[in-house]
Amino acid sequence: MPLDLSDTLVVGISATALFDLAEADAVYKARYVKNPQSALEEYRAYMLERENEPLRDGTGMALVRALLGLNRYAPSETKPLVEVVVMSRNSPETGVRVFNNIRSRGLPISRHAFTGGESVVDYLDAFAVDLFLTTNVEDAQRVIDAQACAAAVLKPPPHTAEAPPEDQVRIAFDGDAVLFDDSSELVYKTEGLDRFHTIEDEKQNEPMKDGPYAILLRRLARLQERLPFGADVSPVRIAIVTARSAPAEMRVINTLRHWGVYVNEIFFLGGVPKSKVVKAFRAHLFFDDQDLHLDPAARHVPSGRVPYRSDSPLFTPLPLDLPADPPLLVEKVEAS
Repeated sequence: MPLDLSDTLVVGISATALFDLAEADAVYKARYVKNPQSALEEYRAYMLERENEPLRDGTGMALVRALLGLNRYAPSETKPLVEVVVMSRNSPETGVRVFNNIRSRGLPISRHAFTGGESVVDYLDAFAVDLFLTTNVEDAQRVIDAQACAAAVLKPPPHTAEAPPEDQVRIAFDGDAVLFDDSSELVYKTEGLDRFHTIEDEKQNEPMKDGPYAILLRRLARLQERLPFGADVSPVRIAIVTARSAPAEMRVINTLRHWGVYVNEIFFLGGVPKSKVVKAFRAHLFFDDQDLHLDPAARHVPSGRVPYRSDSPLFTPLPLDLPADPPLLVEKVEAS
């Protein structure tokens, strides 16, 4: 019987977001700088020699574990609450180390897409992905521009992370340009805080338009409904952490009411650092659009950058490094 994912939250995650592959990435970069022609073969040999060695957890591991744990409440195996798909530009051969680490941790992940140098973005729809977590800037940007699903570029794993409560999933979102569209943020950045407050107060009963994570928020709300708990005591706990403050707060509340979405906690900070709040919240993952907030937060909790769409006035290209999934450069190597 085909698996019905129409009512399932599906997370696609790159191998480099699930596991810490920084060492393998550094090896590939060093080889590529010295000799682009042989870099891929040397990287393949490196991975094959170490395919039975353990990997450290990546930034997305805590969220994946917590989400998959919710399936104990699923009505049947054919109607899971959550599905996770590992998606990588590695070849199946160099991906054996990833497969082995998934098995050794006992992670109930059965679906994979290892594309041998091709972009994984083309396969998001085939796997019905709602959220795509990656360390590859170009892939995340393509997803956001196409409005295919929610996507984030994950920061490196936090140095000191206090474990979230067991049997819970804790996700924290910024508001403007993440859950909501970027029009209000544009007013703030072009016309200043006073004008922003005036307009938001005047429009407090006018719902904001969807941002790149609005559909995901609704999917999480649906996940809460499918669990055998009321929203107040659901193991899926959602927080909004926004720099807004009064008199710009009511538009957020009224937008959520219009969407029919319940969130457990909301913080209108008005200048208080977000990092301290998300640390206290003990988020499995914190999503924001600005490194100003993300870099301090990423020291304490797993964090991901939500890119602006390329056609947004707020868009500035994220810095490009050599890709974290090394086979991305296969075509470049072959062409040189």
